[in-house]
Amino acid sequence: MSNNPTARNRHVVVRNIERTPLDLVDELAPIGTASVHEAIGKRGYLGAELRPIQQDVRIAGNAVTVLVHPSDNIMIHAAVEVCTEGDVLVVATTAPAHPSAHGIFGDLLATSLQTRGVRGLVIDTGVRDTADLRGMGFPVWSRFVSCQGPIKANPGSVNVPVTIGGIIINPGDVICADDDGVVAIPRSEAEWALQQSKARLATEAATRERLVNGELSVDFYRLRTILADLGVEYLDE
Repeated sequence: MSNNPTARNRHVVVRNIERTPLDLVDELAPIGTASVHEAIGKRGYLGAELRPIQQDVRIAGNAVTVLVHPSDNIMIHAAVEVCTEGDVLVVATTAPAHPSAHGIFGDLLATSLQTRGVRGLVIDTGVRDTADLRGMGFPVWSRFVSCQGPIKANPGSVNVPVTIGGIIINPGDVICADDDGVVAIPRSEAEWALQQSKARLATEAATRERLVNGELSVDFYRLRTILADLGVEYLDE
């Protein structure tokens, strides 16, 4: 799907969007992307190419979306003023980002976003100043790291539907991110996703207890029959 806000290729900054209630978002944050992804039917994963620049960080927030040229950050600057407490900035590109793409986000933009209560950045191109970003506690999930500075010459849009990893992200959707990756949840499904995720956690807790008690997953998942059907044989020596 093309990251194009309208058929006429207009460039817009949408100031006001509907957001998912923060109390709901905050309940999703500690659950973890792996559990959320499984709970909602293995949907919403933005792909293994987006990697955290830090470790042991788990967040959730409302998506403020930005559409940019892969090496241009002028629209990120334009997006800062529409961000509010509890947002996650989600930056998609108008064309596939190449490994030579510039690092279009660094500590100064992060300072502006952090001042406005933004919880982190998900960006489908390059970032820089990663040590500084870690030091200031501003989490980032990016496709590349590059010290090459950005340009400011190409228009884009803010708060329009964008696509990353084949997943459509609308402004106000919930973004969950941690060491395992990034998952997007449509705003209309957020409450259901929380219920499903809590049920998943309860199931995982029960499974963990069985494993602690010495049961084998190959038995209680009934995998021996599947292994046999696949032609796997057990040999004593």
